[in-house]
Amino acid sequence: MAARGRCPECGSAALVEDAHYAQQQLVCAACGCVLAEGLLTTTYTDEEHLREVSYSQSTGQKEQLSRSLQRGIRRVQDLCKVLQLPTVFEETAVSYFQRALQHPSFHLVSLEKKELLGGCCVFVTCRQHNWPLTMGTICSLLYAKQELFAGVFLSLQKELGLSLPALGLAELVKTHLSSFRLFQQTGDIPDQFVEDKEKVVARTLQVVELASETWLVTGRHPIPVVTAAAFLAWQSLRPPARLGCPLARFCRMAAVDLPPPAHLRLKELLEVLLRMASQLAWLRVFKVDKKTVVKHLGDLLQHRVFLMKKAFCTEEEEEQHPLDKGSPGEGSPPAAGRAEQEKDRPSGGRRWQEGSRRPLLPPCLLNPRKRPRPATPDTAGSALTGDEPISDSEIEQYLRGPREIRDFGKAKGWL
Repeated sequence: MAARGRCPECGSAALVEDAHYAQQQLVCAACGCVLAEGLLTTTYTDEEHLREVSYSQSTGQKEQLSRSLQRGIRRVQDLCKVLQLPTVFEETAVSYFQRALQHPSFHLVSLEKKELLGGCCVFVTCRQHNWPLTMGTICSLLYAKQELFAGVFLSLQKELGLSLPALGLAELVKTHLSSFRLFQQTGDIPDQFVEDKEKVVARTLQVVELASETWLVTGRHPIPVVTAAAFLAWQSLRPPARLGCPLARFCRMAAVDLPPPAHLRLKELLEVLLRMASQLAWLRVFKVDKKTVVKHLGDLLQHRVFLMKKAFCTEEEEEQHPLDKGSPGEGSPPAAGRAEQEKDRPSGGRRWQEGSRRPLLPPCLLNPRKRPRPATPDTAGSALTGDEPISDSEIEQYLRGPREIRDFGKAKGWL
């Protein structure tokens, strides 16, 4: 649309009105000089009224937010493609990202957290559909710290009101083992160390189930347990070529991190397997130790239920032969009863006699750690000594029934 007057820069009369976004401008068509600017307006409700608005509500700000949203959506889509997720997962993750970016709680967060927001939406979607995916996998793809990612994830879950099911141990095993390089033929891994993925996963699941039944998983981080179980399963499939390979080398060849507690979990698993092997008839003629028990892992897992009943005391047997009391059995003299109890007790609080049966208790009760607690400064002037009287109502909070009292006494007897 042409306008009257001349350009003060070049003197041309070719002046036109140009709409830059929603802002009307008077521009010289010859040199491009802007002679006058109009009002900032929005393109949603105030377009026809030409009402003045702030820049945060103007078209320019809306377009900038749209570009940020588009970049985030592309980032979410690329992450879904890398993980090879179904299309419905990608659509759900994009919808979560759009909701999160429009939420006021995520408007003023740092750019680093906004970039992690897309990964959190993908992680939430996979957890809701029971897709095996760990937080460590997402963090490795995004080159992010797990502490920062966990904070953004918890904020997203809280602000959007999302509910997530707990990740099962079987799904965690499949996810953790899927990244092992030992299942692929590469030049830097010897042929005798390469193994079929399905065989390793199947046997690792059996070892993890055994660890769960013997209290080796409860209260522990699952990754060290899974790593130790995968190492034993891998060794047992071809023992002659793999018994000399230590756990550290196994993790290096698999290209996975070695968790520090994995050596402890491996030691506990070997102790359980040795106790089960002592009850297997055809293994009593061999000298089975921690290095050779892996050869018979398949037989031990096949007869797991029977061997656990033979190697560990059941609750009914423990009630028939209580060790926390000094009473002998029927027809036995008191001295013989006490000697039999001492025989079944651990030597020094850690080791059990060969062939004896112990109750199935958590390792924290079998091998208690006595760590001195640092003394805290007494600010109130009355330090707690531990000899203060306990009211009956407070005791009832800990011991609520005769069975719990009996179980507590048995645990003290074993310690």
